[in-house]
Amino acid sequence: MKRMSLVLCVFFAMSALAQEKNPVSTVLREILSRQEKNLIAAAEEMPADKYAFKPTPEQMTFAHLVVHMTKSNVELCSKAADATPPPHVGDTPEAAGKDKLVSALNSSFAFCDAVLAKVDDSRLGEPIEVFGHQGPRAITYFALTNDWADHYSAAAMYLRLNGLLPPTAQPKK
Repeated sequence: MKRMSLVLCVFFAMSALAQEKNPVSTVLREILSRQEKNLIAAAEEMPADKYAFKPTPEQMTFAHLVVHMTKSNVELCSKAADATPPPHVGDTPEAAGKDKLVSALNSSFAFCDAVLAKVDDSRLGEPIEVFGHQGPRAITYFALTNDWADHYSAAAMYLRLNGLLPPTAQPKK
């Protein structure tokens, strides 16, 4: 509990000055930075021969999870920033193997980094269509942060079920 309190204090202190003008967009970029590092590290941590692993027959494989993360990043970051998605970044099939899937995930985050660097809070209320529904552009910010948290928790569970520690549980190097 102490560590979480300290992390939150540091986070809020670091964010305070930058948030004055665009608090929502600033926080989105700060969360992106942390989640990008953790999600890519989780994809890299899983051995290539475990990319076909799925905890139960009903669940997706780890490879499918990485494909899903990649597609989600491209879709939501393009909507959040009103940007054209990069061609072929979300097209890597789950059978492509670890190296190509990790590369595609890296590319999706590079796209998010580039387009979200330019967003500000002035367009959060604009109506857009996301997943077949109309809503304010702000929904993409919340969807992104929720997806990153959900994706990391799933990846961490897959890693732990294979005897591996997720990146945030590993000792500091």
